[in-house]
Amino acid sequence: MLNVLSNTAAFVFALGVIIFVHEAGHLLMAKAFGIRVLTFSLGFGKQIWGFRRGETDYRVAIVPLGGYVRLGGEDPSEVSDDPKDFLNKPRWQRILVYLAGPAMNVVLAVILIAVVLMAGIEVSSLPEIEPVVGAVAEGSPGETAGLIRGDRILEIDGTTIENWDEVQFTFLTSPGNTLELQVDRGGNVFSTQITPAKVPKYEFGDAGVFPTVLPRIAQVLPDSPAEAAGFQRGDEILGVDGRPLVKWEDFVAYIEDHPEQQVVVEVKRGEDSVELSVVPRLEGDKGKIGLRPGYFQRLGPIDALKESVRFNWEISRQTVQVLGKILTGRLAAKSALSGPIEIAALSGAAARSGFRHLLQLMGLISISIAIINLFPIPILDGGQILILLIESLRRRDLSLKAKERINQVGFVLIITLMVVVLYFDLVKNIPSGLLPGS
Repeated sequence: MLNVLSNTAAFVFALGVIIFVHEAGHLLMAKAFGIRVLTFSLGFGKQIWGFRRGETDYRVAIVPLGGYVRLGGEDPSEVSDDPKDFLNKPRWQRILVYLAGPAMNVVLAVILIAVVLMAGIEVSSLPEIEPVVGAVAEGSPGETAGLIRGDRILEIDGTTIENWDEVQFTFLTSPGNTLELQVDRGGNVFSTQITPAKVPKYEFGDAGVFPTVLPRIAQVLPDSPAEAAGFQRGDEILGVDGRPLVKWEDFVAYIEDHPEQQVVVEVKRGEDSVELSVVPRLEGDKGKIGLRPGYFQRLGPIDALKESVRFNWEISRQTVQVLGKILTGRLAAKSALSGPIEIAALSGAAARSGFRHLLQLMGLISISIAIINLFPIPILDGGQILILLIESLRRRDLSLKAKERINQVGFVLIITLMVVVLYFDLVKNIPSGLLPGS
């Protein structure tokens, strides 16, 4: 019950901020062009709170699954000679009004991810990790493909691979699909095939292949030998007692074999190399110093902003690729689409993990909403922009009847998509025994 309440609260907060920023973009751009704004609403349905300022009615409605800005003269059937009416403004101004919502979501996503990176967070994206195999799970598709530690993946299906993030993304979005690999093993290049297995429930791909990642500290446990020795979150472990390391397991094994003996650990901290002396505490029959590994990242303001822009661009590019794979049948829509139930669950989990995790999720949702709203689907911002561009090429407006039919088609498409996504939510989050026909 507590989880349901926290999920709901986190969902309403996250979506409320994202929707507010999106609709504020439309509002501010419209007012900048002198367009009359009749209503600014967070949510749909019955108003539960609001006020009026000037000619605009600001309100919060009962259903927190969206929002809208109603502009004067936006409905073709209500247009007048008033120069403040939306349809009496030049098409380029109307296009900018529609663009302003998604643009504000992009700005919000960049700011949120930059703030998270400045605060420091564990990240799953691996842009700086080379596409070199560090480990292969026994019995996995990777083992079947003949991959071994040290192999460098050069190409996947003819696409050049630059980093492990690209390897991971391709495997995740190719469940059950056979991929052609070009691999460099000690200077010898060879070809092989790999078919990522389908992960139950979400149907993502799992190849059982993992990167070579230098041990990096995500957490220093309180009152531990590591804390007393001066270890810090984000330190990258280079070696111990003069021995270089390439993976966390080697470091753990060495520490466990040297209980109550002083060892010298070399770490990379920023651009500096630091040596720290620590005495592992005897726990059972093994040495422990109180560290937890993870890919932790903390950046200064300028670097955080640059990385946030890169990250959001990469998310946008990958989103388009995922949609392409869904449309071509290479990826199940169920695995890639999330609705209100799943978003609420993710929001609650992120909030319970810490506010920075919630901000990170909000950034991901915000950039996703920006992309979705730019789809050329009638009634979405992208669909309205497409109509305006067509009218600009024709040098005259579409007929009122044509616009009504286009918007009706768009409405049906959106409702259908919402029903499908909600069904996927139920399939993924409701026990199978409670579903009809199960």
